[in-house]
Amino acid sequence: MNLAGFPTPPPSASDFSDDVVDKLFLDRSQPALGEGSRRHRYERKMGETELSYFLPSRQTGVNDMYLHLGFKAPERVARRERVCTVWAIMRLRHPMLCARADMRDYDDVRFNYIAPSSAEDAYEEADANLEYRTQTKDELIDGYLNGPRTLSNDRLSYLILSEPSMSSVLMPSPPRTPSPIAVHFETDRTSEEDIIEEQHEYELLMCAMHFLGDGMALHQFANDFFGLLGGPKTNDELRVTLEEEWRTKWGVAPEECVLPPALEDNMPLPPLRFRRVAAHVDFQLSQQRLIGGQVFPRRKHPERLTIVPTISFPEERTKAILKKCKANGVSISAALFAICNVAWVRMGGGSKAAPTLMYSALNLRPYFTVKPAAPWNSYWHLAIGYFNVILPTFLPSGTDAERTFWLRARQAKEQSMRAAKSPLVASRTHEMARERGERARAWAKEDDEREQGTWVAPAAPIPSTSPREPVFPVRAKASSAALIGLSLLGNLDGIYKHASFPDADLHTLTTGSRQRHGAMLLFGYTFKRRLWISLGYDANGFEEGVVDRFWKEALDCVDEFLG
Repeated sequence: MNLAGFPTPPPSASDFSDDVVDKLFLDRSQPALGEGSRRHRYERKMGETELSYFLPSRQTGVNDMYLHLGFKAPERVARRERVCTVWAIMRLRHPMLCARADMRDYDDVRFNYIAPSSAEDAYEEADANLEYRTQTKDELIDGYLNGPRTLSNDRLSYLILSEPSMSSVLMPSPPRTPSPIAVHFETDRTSEEDIIEEQHEYELLMCAMHFLGDGMALHQFANDFFGLLGGPKTNDELRVTLEEEWRTKWGVAPEECVLPPALEDNMPLPPLRFRRVAAHVDFQLSQQRLIGGQVFPRRKHPERLTIVPTISFPEERTKAILKKCKANGVSISAALFAICNVAWVRMGGGSKAAPTLMYSALNLRPYFTVKPAAPWNSYWHLAIGYFNVILPTFLPSGTDAERTFWLRARQAKEQSMRAAKSPLVASRTHEMARERGERARAWAKEDDEREQGTWVAPAAPIPSTSPREPVFPVRAKASSAALIGLSLLGNLDGIYKHASFPDADLHTLTTGSRQRHGAMLLFGYTFKRRLWISLGYDANGFEEGVVDRFWKEALDCVDEFLG
């Protein structure tokens, strides 16, 4: 089949139409796929965690994720037909990427997925969600973060491939020197080994809603995507793979929902009343222990401007940094908590009496007890919780600074491990999801009413005439405000199998999301044997110069303590 000739559907092609079979009430009298043009629809309600990401995103795209990858490749690798075929294969494997979000009420938002009726249909849908540009990396990222929103409830994922118009073509590798015998016998033909392929610079931007999945899903997707794009398969073989993928999924339309379960359904708890009460008590007590109060001084500004200063360290220096971390019994992730802590103290942050609270994401996949079977075992779903690290906001006088730094790093490691190894991870995740969902619904309702001019401030609560004895221990009120969030992705070379895509040389990786006003997130990871640190923040949301000073102090701490 010649996929290149398929037309791009009009913008309304994603709307539900009369050829859709609702799989909530599958009618077996309808023709099976392959016997007609009818398609099948699946839906499920969002879980609490998904809702907590969806509701704040509705207006300006807060939390919309992106993954940028810069790579070199021959022009044939980046041709639209090949890229679109690979994109279509990946969308078949991960139906959440093709779903729509349908909001019926604040507590009833649903994923709707219409299965493609054929491989050609899958290709056309992929083509409608693929765009080619000639922008640079910085232009792509700035446009995504600060420009009009790329994604919508009808387009939960999008792929952009750019070849910067001013990029210079790389010098090709010279052909091998032929032997005299080869010259004698090959004067009238050129072997494939002697063909010089020019290497072009490309920028790939993968865009996805955060309620679809998390950073690990993004990176695993990118590895699998490039495994097809830059791998050994020809265009014809990729088209065959697309056909086979569609037949595997839709040769017989399944009865059950093909969308991955919500986070909470992947780690269910026994429905015992005592257990629910115990989980709630444990969660409230754990929340009481979160004491912070250190915050960057902010300012109000009508416009949000997210910037992402990024620095990477050469391979040899990265090796030395990781070796020093290992010698001190910590990972680079734990060291970055200490970097932020010491940098904040040195720049003269807040009161020394209040500790520094920082938060990071916890990968929940190891805790999942529900394992969907192939071919519907997609990794595109949310699987993150959160944990906190609390460190002192002072440096002891008369004590070696480096000794204090590594002590703080080991404290961060201990707190991180305690959170990850807790037997109460599942119950705390459910409680946090419930709390985040309730908060998101309340804020979304208030935002909508304010926009409509119907919001009325809630009445002050009436004090009880006979106050009850508090259930939880009475503690002095303390701020739980966090200084900064850290996204610690670890060694991404463990995910990207570069040898499996020899025709695509990945060299640059940047990731992040559209932020709310006054947001800040520090990223740390290793990629292509180099350490990368970046700081994504709203440049208009903080007092002038304060983040610049923090970033400088942080990099100075890297030089001083990590080498």
